[in-house]
Amino acid sequence: MTESGGPLAGLRILDLTRLLPGPVATMHLADLGAEVIKIEDTGAGDYARAMGPGERAAGGRGGDSMFFRMVNRNKKSLRLDLKQAAGVEVFLRLAKNADVIFESFRPGVVDKLGIGYQTVREINPRIVYCAITGYGQTGPWAELAGHDINYLATAGLLDQIGTHDGTTSGAPAIPNLQIGDLLGGALTSLAGVLAAVIGAKASGQGSHVDVAMTDAVLAHTIFPLLTTRVLGQPAPRGADLLTGGVPCYGVYRTADDRYLAVGALEPKFWQALCVAIERPDLAPFGLATGSEGRRVKSELAALIGARPLTHWQPVFAAADCCVTPILRMDEAIKHPQVVAREMVVEVGGTQQYAPPFKLSAWPWANATPAPTSGADSETVLAAAGFAETEIAALRSAQVI
Repeated sequence: MTESGGPLAGLRILDLTRLLPGPVATMHLADLGAEVIKIEDTGAGDYARAMGPGERAAGGRGGDSMFFRMVNRNKKSLRLDLKQAAGVEVFLRLAKNADVIFESFRPGVVDKLGIGYQTVREINPRIVYCAITGYGQTGPWAELAGHDINYLATAGLLDQIGTHDGTTSGAPAIPNLQIGDLLGGALTSLAGVLAAVIGAKASGQGSHVDVAMTDAVLAHTIFPLLTTRVLGQPAPRGADLLTGGVPCYGVYRTADDRYLAVGALEPKFWQALCVAIERPDLAPFGLATGSEGRRVKSELAALIGARPLTHWQPVFAAADCCVTPILRMDEAIKHPQVVAREMVVEVGGTQQYAPPFKLSAWPWANATPAPTSGADSETVLAAAGFAETEIAALRSAQVI
């Protein structure tokens, strides 16, 4: 949220999603000024509320986990029982004046509930209705369950992550960044939704936005596809240009068991690195492969491994050759660059990340904490035109 409302001020979003992908997407939209109404059932609600430490353990608010509070700021919360006809009626009244709806159920669930795209479209032709799933709304796997690791595996990406020992590829490594959830569920849905919103403003017609997390991962595996097309098969795990297959791009251990990330792909950077370590004889071999590449990597590894990280940091910083320490998370959030960019903020007593975009016309400020469950039910319904008696009746019937 910004002091002037943000570029998306006036955009109303109904968010039915849970856990990570959808909530992160709608948080970004809320950060840009959109009104996001998080709709949860009258039972457990978003499972993320109970994942990780709650109020007593983390000093948070409402007993909700720190995880939940980190991805749901700037939103309003409405608890609504969509299994009751009255709950469906409430949703459709809200949808009539909404701009965007996000959902992340399996295909067909919203239709069975009576709140699917076609139903909403009949009362609001300009609605943009985004469905985030693992495999999409069509295809033989459309209704299968899955998580991030499954989407990465199916898209061929997980096979590419790991190290190469020269003889076998070993097991894939599981990244601690949910690539499918965030690249697919969050960022790809944002692109599709914002494009559809712009189109709706021009034409008056909305759209159903079908986002498959597997598709999003697959569509961005550019280099694995390139290698497969050129060589007929992907490179062995950890042996491609950008996965450690050449001396100038990889990870090297220091004497104190820390690591350096070497990204000296361009000849000028590799040459500067070789000068910095007083090995100009290695300059011709930055992109070497095969036995020559292994020899140079081994020599560079031995040289870097002979000194601690504190020795190498000033050496490579002065050389400006794309070599940086591999930081732990506790170090990363305190790094001078991160601090200067004000990327770690506190909202409602919870430390979290600021938006990863800086808009000069809309400085980000005044964020509100993630809402407690149902905190805004009456306010949201009153703003939508529900009378006090209607709201009281809905609460009495446990619809809200």
